[in-house]
Amino acid sequence: MEITLTNKVAVITGGSRGIGEAIAEQFALSGAKVVLVSRRSERLEAAALRINDLIGEERVTWVAANVAHSDGLSEVIAYCRSHFGYVHILVNGAAANPYFGPVVGIERPALKKILEVNIESVQMWVAEFWSNFWSASSETASCINIASIGGMVVENGIGMYNVSKAGVIHLTRQLANELAPRVRVNSISPGLVRTEFARALWESWGDQIAERLPLGRIGEPKDISGVALFLASEMSSWITGTNIVVDGGALVRGDSFG
Repeated sequence: MEITLTNKVAVITGGSRGIGEAIAEQFALSGAKVVLVSRRSERLEAAALRINDLIGEERVTWVAANVAHSDGLSEVIAYCRSHFGYVHILVNGAAANPYFGPVVGIERPALKKILEVNIESVQMWVAEFWSNFWSASSETASCINIASIGGMVVENGIGMYNVSKAGVIHLTRQLANELAPRVRVNSISPGLVRTEFARALWESWGDQIAERLPLGRIGEPKDISGVALFLASEMSSWITGTNIVVDGGALVRGDSFG
């Protein structure tokens, strides 16, 4: 069965590469107009051009903004108001992890960046989209937060990142409760996916991890984009407050590196 997002508008943070770019491509192929958001304009432009060339139509545009800064969020809100009037789908995909090591060893600047980008920006963006688009509309909306299976396990090295993603999972549930029935809020928890963001993990341990996974391989961005399409569409109209794990079976055997 074909899933369509025709006449829908989606904003995707962290949309210039990796999982965010894959979701943007999937949404655009399914008929949505997509606004990509990340800090680097050159990456945004390249991603938008590639996807538009692929589909033969200009459905993807972009706004360069730091998701942790309120002025960037205001620019995105203003752009969407002037170009579309409404946003049906928000994907909070931006993430940061500037630290590898024990939680007790993290320095304040790194901790601040992890919390600002991974948790605080999700709350801020949802709150502003609620105020500017969703609260006064009769239309329903879908918010999708990209979490991680790391938010459900304990492990060394990326522990603080995992703590932030655990926060995203719980924040998703809280927002789902508060914003229902107008907005459905769900999260996706990927396992190890072959992205630039996770390069250090899959280049070092990808083969060993793949051997232990029930499905025998690490993930690709398109493995996540299909789940995002489902959550964005009317096919999931009775789903909210849910965290969907997409990890090749990693949690079945107690692995993570999400």
